[in-house]
Formats: sequence, C-alpha cells, structure tokens
Amino acid sequence: MISVIIPVLNEEKCLPATLRSLHRQKGDIEIIAVDGGSSDATIQILRQHENIRVLASPRGRAPQMNTGARAAKGGWLLFLHADTLLPEGALSRLDARTHDDSIQAGGFLHRFSGNSLGLKVTSWLHNWRCSKQHIFYGDQAFFIRRPLFEQLGGYPEHAVMEDIAFGEILLRETCPVLLDEYVVTDSRKFEQMGEWRSLYRVCVILLRHQFGLSVSQNRFFSNIR
Repeated sequence: MISVIIPVLNEEKCLPATLRSLHRQKGDIEIIAVDGGSSDATIQILRQHENIRVLASPRGRAPQMNTGARAAKGGWLLFLHADTLLPEGALSRLDARTHDDSIQAGGFLHRFSGNSLGLKVTSWLHNWRCSKQHIFYGDQAFFIRRPLFEQLGGYPEHAVMEDIAFGEILLRETCPVLLDEYVVTDSRKFEQMGEWRSLYRVCVILLRHQFGLSVSQNRFFSNIR
C-alpha cells in the first residue's frame, strides 16, 4: 500500500484539482490529509471524499507530515503538496517497485503550471540541482519506505526547509532516485511575488543554508493562496 500524505492549510483553490488527479491514480492507496488550522473551505472539500482520512496537527509542514506518517499504514509514504499534481499512473508504477530493495526513496521531476521563461528556468535549475545532489524539495512528491522514514526520525520540525534538512540526513543511508516523470506545481506563489525575484530568493536561501547561515521565516515562505 502507498500512503499519500497531504499537508494542508487554506488550500481551497488548488486542492480540488490535486484530489481529482489523485483519485485518477490506480493501486492500493490510502490518502491522509493533515490540516494545520485552515480557516477557509479546505476541510469541507476534504470531507466530501469518504476515502480521505482527515487529521489535525500544529501548523507547519514538518509537524503535519510527521503526524500523517505516524497514522499511515502503507509500506511507502508519499508526501504530496496540496497544489501539486501527480503524473498519470505514478502510484501504480511506484507500487511495482516495492520488491526492488535498491529503491528506498525518491521523487519526481518538477515543473510549474505556468509557461513563462522565468518559471521554465526555475524548474530546469530545480531538476538539475536534484539530479546532482539527490536532495528533493517538498513539491517533488517525495516518497520513502515507511521503515526507513521511521528509522530516521521523520522530518526535522524546523520552521523552514524541512525537506532539505531531511534530504541531507537521508543521504547518509541511501541515494534517492529521481524518476523521469513530471509533477506539476501551481505557479501562483512565483507569479505573485515575481518569477525572477522568487528565483533569486531561492538561490540566496540555498546558499545561506549551504554555508551554515540562518534562514529566517521571510516573505518567500508566507502563505500565498
């Protein structure tokens, strides 16, 4: 079984498309949505689907994803952002890899929903970095075998960059695979904040992290919905 864990917070705009994409997937799947205190129609949307288990946790992607993982029953955990669409048939192909012990974790190539040059450049750099470092961003539908996730203690419950922090820990145990299929993330945050400005901020954040400098909860991590 694959446990799909979706951290949500005020995602009424993007969540319906993500759920439609998820329900088109085939295979033995459980869906767990973990709410961090939504004040819009997110919970009502989730409650319309009887096959989705809805949990609550303190706000923050790391605590929300860890809450979902503790409740999961699947051999695979797949962490899916509420604004990201899986490629068709992705979960059945992941399930088929269950008996391949060489694959312990991984994720997908990434692109944005928009078609501007800035977004294309950002996605290209995003995928190039991942192919070299084997550290996945959260919007790449990261997946991992549940026993390994539990062994590593789950996501560090940092305010920001929990995906990068966990990826660095994971590399001590295994090299995650980058599948050659694309997930598609809604581009609203980059478009509203300015595509090139957003790319610049991402680069600065990664460089600060690389050199051990603090990364504050700045405007790039604000809740744009």
